[in-house]
Amino acid sequence: MDAFWLSLVMIFLAELGDKTQLVALTLATCYNTRVVLWGIFWATLAVHVFSAGIGWLLGGLLPGDWVAFIAGISFIIFGFWTLRGDSLDDDEAGECKTGVNPFWLVFTTFFMAELGDKTMLSTISLATNHPFIPVWLGSTVGMVVSDGLAVIVGRMLGKNLPEKAISIGAAVIFFLFGGWWMYQGGANFSIIIWSVAMFVLAVTAVFFFRDALFRKSEGN
Repeated sequence: MDAFWLSLVMIFLAELGDKTQLVALTLATCYNTRVVLWGIFWATLAVHVFSAGIGWLLGGLLPGDWVAFIAGISFIIFGFWTLRGDSLDDDEAGECKTGVNPFWLVFTTFFMAELGDKTMLSTISLATNHPFIPVWLGSTVGMVVSDGLAVIVGRMLGKNLPEKAISIGAAVIFFLFGGWWMYQGGANFSIIIWSVAMFVLAVTAVFFFRDALFRKSEGN
């Protein structure tokens, strides 16, 4: 798949249920939807130029098989992250502010929220083994489209969005891509390397779902 379209699709999926998408839904109740999406576009464009650059540099420093293998692991981790979903803290949800330029408020909010977020890390992973500019632009468009659809559909359907089904579908795609890239890169790796990778994924799964596991153990 072309790097632009691959990045668009993967970041579109990564943004589903993500913290920044929840921020978009919140801001769209306060300000004009067009202004919100315009602010998201420029904030994402700014953050992802660094993300794609970091990934491109890392991809040039590591052997190709290791790049693919590590990218595969990261996408499986993003699948766990997607299944768990995100929530907003009180300070992130915020209130509608008056006397502030809406564009710069959205731009600043998204720029800060995107730092270290799943979509930023996904962009880095994609850029390790794909060209810089298509990943940068594709990831930006994918995020804006995902947030735009969420805002429009969220206003139409409100609480009736099938969030769980959407998260499961997105996570499955992440798992498939991650597993394929791990196989492509690590087909000739030793059993020790694969064992370490499986251990890392198991620990990550426990980390993301620790609350659910804790509640289950309490129920028993």
